[in-house]
Amino acid sequence: MTERRIVSIWLPRLAIENWQRRNADWPEDLPLALATAGTHGQIVHDLNRAAMESGVSKMSRIVDMKTICPALKISDADHIGDTKWLARLALWARRWGPWSTPDGTDGLLIDTSGADHLFGGEPAMLIDIQDRFASAGCSTRLAIAPTRGAAWGLARFGSERAISKTDPLPYVAPLPVAALRLDPQTLLLLRRLGIRTISDLVAVPRLALMRRFGRANLAENPLLRLDQMLGRRPEPMASPEPPPRYLVETRLADPVMDPSDWLPGMIKDLCDQLAAQAQGCRQLRLSIFRVDGVGCDVTARTAAPTREAGHLLRLFDGKLENIDPGFGFDVFRLTAEAVEPLNAAQPGLDGEDTEGLALARLIDRLTARFGADAISRPLSYESHIPERSQILGAPVSDAPAPLARADRPLRLLTPPEEIRVLYAIPEGPPGAFIWRHQTLRVAKHAGPERIAPEWWHDRSGTRLRDYFRIEDPTGLRLWIYREGLIHDGRGAAPRWFLHGIFA
Repeated sequence: MTERRIVSIWLPRLAIENWQRRNADWPEDLPLALATAGTHGQIVHDLNRAAMESGVSKMSRIVDMKTICPALKISDADHIGDTKWLARLALWARRWGPWSTPDGTDGLLIDTSGADHLFGGEPAMLIDIQDRFASAGCSTRLAIAPTRGAAWGLARFGSERAISKTDPLPYVAPLPVAALRLDPQTLLLLRRLGIRTISDLVAVPRLALMRRFGRANLAENPLLRLDQMLGRRPEPMASPEPPPRYLVETRLADPVMDPSDWLPGMIKDLCDQLAAQAQGCRQLRLSIFRVDGVGCDVTARTAAPTREAGHLLRLFDGKLENIDPGFGFDVFRLTAEAVEPLNAAQPGLDGEDTEGLALARLIDRLTARFGADAISRPLSYESHIPERSQILGAPVSDAPAPLARADRPLRLLTPPEEIRVLYAIPEGPPGAFIWRHQTLRVAKHAGPERIAPEWWHDRSGTRLRDYFRIEDPTGLRLWIYREGLIHDGRGAAPRWFLHGIFA
């Protein structure tokens, strides 16, 4: 079994670097502080190097820092924007492992178990992570360990790019107790007790500590935090989404401006993976990563499971041209997010695909061109009245096809069009009638099919219908009905309507 390896990435200057990323024209020698609300007024949330060299410090009151540095400029901290930027960096960091997640407000976690050999080992992987974050304008401190707690503590209080092996205790023992992720009140109490490092905490009898902290919550209990750090107590890492089963990734040594040249080969490789497991794709996601840390996703959905590379490639037509390349793309990832069983199918004797498959591909191309909400199919609805038996429902990729009746036309007129009968046949359809200024004669007919009103929907005076399928001498097949019966007490003479046209 592969040993668990967690990389902790600390971004100590996340807020100011995110502000500088959005305000690239700000002079580097002009002191700047980001302000946030404090107990006694605004305090310094983060600051640039010019402000740091001028004596400004974090968590100090703004009014006091203005006294020390009169040239200090103040801007409001954007906590929401920083959180969004951290989430985007967590997605971008998945190039080093499929599981990654933000850690607090200034850190990231990546589960790289079994992946370090792709980068030349753990030391080389940490150097690669730090260099790429630096290229994206982010200062980092890194550490890798078998537990989340050990990696967190080493990243913030250990040596540069610290690496902890199977037993983390020898590596974390010299660290201060602040590496245990405890609240300030607990840290102050430990210092008053003379416990300053993790080795000091380990040397204290456990029973004595349990008497003092046994009922404290996680952030106030150094024993629970120590057990998590040493791997004695599990601490799962919640990744925002499960890892994909079918994935193809392309990494480029040099950035490119257009991913189109690599997409056909990636789709073919993904279809080969699906074919090996007798699966078909229902949703594809192309993730494109820029060298500056910005990523974007392009999604394509299908109406039926498929693994035909040419058809899937056409679904991305026109979707890649408007993506801002920035300084270029260097990683492409294609994922089959929704799959279904799909056995091999034999084409027809003429070599063509079946009619249902051709319709599904047409729906896919229309959906890709106009959007999933622009195309829908009718859904079956429980009603005897023909115009109520179907409603427009979900997008075609989600909705099951309604069951078609052979004795009813697929095309209905909305609303039904009244026809003028020239002469009628008792208990049967008219012998001839006028519709749209043309006279039609009935050569053949079948029926009637009687449909009564739905008393829970219709008004009390609604009349029943007798439907007939008729055909004129030219082969035109129509669906007509008589509304009402003679002497039914619900109106005058019955009226005739044309409701549908057979193909």
